[in-house]
Amino acid sequence: MKDSPIPVLGELETAVLDHLWRHQQASAKAVHAALGQARGCSLSTVQSTLERLHRKQLVSRQKSSHAYSYAPQVEREALVARMMRDVLERFNGDFATSLSAFVDTSGQMDPETVEKLENLLRERRDG
Repeated sequence: MKDSPIPVLGELETAVLDHLWRHQQASAKAVHAALGQARGCSLSTVQSTLERLHRKQLVSRQKSSHAYSYAPQVEREALVARMMRDVLERFNGDFATSLSAFVDTSGQMDPETVEKLENLLRERRDG
């Protein structure tokens, strides 16, 4: 079964997801303390962002006392893979053009990342 398309994520939504991936679970106050204050965001903005991510089914939440605790509902790698598939499908599956663009951006990667990518490709090919 095909995954549903990934909703567009804003910069703050992406930062919040990244925080949750690193910490596994956090309250809105903890996310605000880690991200919101440095970005000049209010607690209510962070709470709204977490609510949007919950509606998009990217985070789960559990009531704890008077507040919710949030956790990622999707793994980073799975989300990135779905996003990449969505982009490829927008261009009618033209993998050659998409991969060419990806290779062009590899010039901005550090040598360790390029080596990791090469190893992943080799493992996939030799599978």
